[in-house]
Amino acid sequence: MTNATHRRGGAPVGYLTELDAVEAASVIYLRLWSDGPDAKSQVWTDFANTLGADQGRRALKSFDQLCSLCAQHGRRPLMRHGIHCKCLGADESCFANFIATAALGEREDAMLIATLLVRADVAPLLASLAADVGFALKRMCLAAPRDIAPEVTPRTLH
Repeated sequence: MTNATHRRGGAPVGYLTELDAVEAASVIYLRLWSDGPDAKSQVWTDFANTLGADQGRRALKSFDQLCSLCAQHGRRPLMRHGIHCKCLGADESCFANFIATAALGEREDAMLIATLLVRADVAPLLASLAADVGFALKRMCLAAPRDIAPEVTPRTLH
C-alpha cells in the first residue's frame, strides 16, 4: 500500500459546521478520545456536567468501548483530523453518520455502517454501543456548530 492509501480516510469531505449536533459531537469526542488522557478527561467532564455523574459514567463507558472496538477490530485505523480542525474527514463523516443513524433507531442501517468500520462479528455490539452513545448525545442537548458559528457571506469570484 502506498502512503496515500494509508491516509485515504482522512480526505476532507466537508466541514464540521455542516453537521447536526449529534454528528458534530461524535466527531469532536472521537478526536478528543484519540488525543490522549488529558483530552479524554474532557470527554468525561462534558458527559458528567451535562448528564450527571451516573449517566455520564455510563455514556463514557459506552463511548470508550465503541472507540476501543473500532481501534482493536477496525478494518483499518480510523483517520482523524486535529481537534481544532474545521474540516471533516471521510472516516469521521462515516463515524458521525453511524452514531446519528443508530441514535435514530435505524438498527439495520447502523449495522451496515458498522460492518464498514469493523469485522462482521463485532458489528452488532458496535451498533448497540453507537445507539447508546447517540441517545446520550441527544440527551445532552448540544448546539450544532452551524448554530454557533458566525455567518459567513460567500464571495462570488466571477
